[in-house]
Amino acid sequence: MRYWLWVAILCACGDNATQKSVIDAAIDGPPGDGALAACTPSRGTSLQWKFVAPTVGPAMIVVSPPALAASHTIDPRIFVVEQQGRIKQVGDHSLSAPFLDLSNLISCCGEQGLLGLAFDPHYASNGRFYVFYTTDTKNILARYSVDPDDPNRADPDSAQILLSIDDFATNHNGGMLEFGPDGYLYITTGDGGGGGDPHLNGQNKHTLLGKMLRIDVSGDNGYLIPPTNPYANGVDGAPEVFHYGLRNAWRWAFDKLTGDLWIGDVGQAAYEELDLIPAGTAGGLNFGWSLYEGNHCYNNGNGNGSCSPAGVRLPGFEATHSDGWCAVIGGDVYRGQCFPDLAGTYFFTDYCKAQLHTATKTGDTFTTAVPDISYVEGDMTHVGSPPGAASIHAAANGELYLTTTTCCGSSGTGGIYRLDAGP
Repeated sequence: MRYWLWVAILCACGDNATQKSVIDAAIDGPPGDGALAACTPSRGTSLQWKFVAPTVGPAMIVVSPPALAASHTIDPRIFVVEQQGRIKQVGDHSLSAPFLDLSNLISCCGEQGLLGLAFDPHYASNGRFYVFYTTDTKNILARYSVDPDDPNRADPDSAQILLSIDDFATNHNGGMLEFGPDGYLYITTGDGGGGGDPHLNGQNKHTLLGKMLRIDVSGDNGYLIPPTNPYANGVDGAPEVFHYGLRNAWRWAFDKLTGDLWIGDVGQAAYEELDLIPAGTAGGLNFGWSLYEGNHCYNNGNGNGSCSPAGVRLPGFEATHSDGWCAVIGGDVYRGQCFPDLAGTYFFTDYCKAQLHTATKTGDTFTTAVPDISYVEGDMTHVGSPPGAASIHAAANGELYLTTTTCCGSSGTGGIYRLDAGP
């Protein structure tokens, strides 16, 4: 995303007393509206974001949650990633003490910080999880383990750095992590930053920037290259590269039922895009950046090749900045049990537009729509979606959660919301 995407979390408006009263009012919502409340399945598609918790640190030090993730499916806990370096458990209108605190290792903020979290598919038995964060000059993928004596704390001394990717600017860092249906770990990286892909990383298959990477982390140390990676031998591209031509695929997700891959790739100055890759598609797709921005020629020539759609995977959905978009926020498919009429619906939004969109797949294509929605903070109901969206992501149980950089009347506090539906 752009440098200014995280400005809101750095600039608290008003004094702390005012922030606290607004946040308390939001927390004092109806009982049972927290993240872990049990549900009775409800029919209907009338949508509402229900407030779960603010992300506020000690002494009102403001933090913000780029993503939500959950551990193994038999574990009901939900975790929130805070950009300033902490991972916490989400309870009913509350956050725990840090599960892991990496604030002394990372560079923050702007578009930097702790950006991604994924729990190993075998977390219940091996206790491993993976994080993606930035330093002054690098993007880091690291593996950690839970404390063997305390399931509510990670062991900070268990760190293994798996990837250390040199980076030349503070913006466009990607950072999303997720395990695919094949059991491999997928990672997206931004093009390195600046503006307009100055190093032409997007189309350079030999660099790890501007890519979707895929690695095998099943071993005890380091990682292996899956033999079906398109450049596994390292001749025509870096072995870790699975897809290329991405500018800053900030948030993406696998459909937990079908294995389809949905990618929201943040555009440069004019277009935002959404891509759908059907399950089983081989690696080596070229999403076009920076030869293309969305469906449009962008960086033609200058060592980047000629602008031709041949071999380029053009987006299935495009939105324009002239219509108020600035940074597409993916996005996940609803596969929960609480609201069966939402099953199979993909939800996504935009940081500036703050308008919820849905996508429904038919065959290998999809159609989009703009549903009516409201959001609730405390006893106040607001039309539309909360401002400052940073992520929409499913917990292990398939329920969807929205994280924001703005919450509760303050541009300096992040929020967590759960998607509800009814008649």
